[in-house]
Amino acid sequence: MVPAAGFGARMGSSIPKQYLPLLGKAVIEHTLERLSSHPHIAGVVVVIAPGDIHWQAVSSISSIKTLMIAEGGTERYHSVLNGLRKLAEIAQPHDWVLVHDAARPCVRHADIDTLIARLVDHAVGGLLGVPVSDTVKRADNTGDVTETVNRHGLWRALTPQMFRLEVLTHALQHVVTQCLPVTDEAAAMELCGFAPRMIEGRADNIKITHPQDLALAELYIKQQESRL
Repeated sequence: MVPAAGFGARMGSSIPKQYLPLLGKAVIEHTLERLSSHPHIAGVVVVIAPGDIHWQAVSSISSIKTLMIAEGGTERYHSVLNGLRKLAEIAQPHDWVLVHDAARPCVRHADIDTLIARLVDHAVGGLLGVPVSDTVKRADNTGDVTETVNRHGLWRALTPQMFRLEVLTHALQHVVTQCLPVTDEAAAMELCGFAPRMIEGRADNIKITHPQDLALAELYIKQQESRL
């Protein structure tokens, strides 16, 4: 599942960040190629915004196995829920679903392998993450530091995040019904009383959010390809 209905205002671009050029392709093309070429991923659901004029220009869509398109919603969790409902047309309730950000084009097959291997027999599911290594500060609205946060046990949440179709659908339906804002699927599961498992991934699985991230993603992709 690839939610790709957002715009990414922090990029300061006139087109959504998932369609920005990266090494001769759109960002989302790199992402989809990483996912669709993985041997354990049976197909991909891409969730795009209504009236998206950029999607048809993605040249690699014809080569993606079992590609389905769903319509995006107002927030990410609306989009993912729409995608899950679309997926339910062909998948079973207990099938595993990996939800991955369209703007994370550097995810490695090895990290997906680890995620699946560690969670396939887990009761809940979980997500990739990276332990927080920097000193963490909390600041007020004026920018003044109010405290230094103990980073022990803190992680940066990444994607893919892996949960069973039916359970994740129910969790997101609960979020929508109760108007509970969440920024990832794991948070929706947590609000329903589940404890997702954190699986350590690589820090080069970055999300393109700011303009400088494109150059960093280009560097990481080149480094990864040189080691294949």
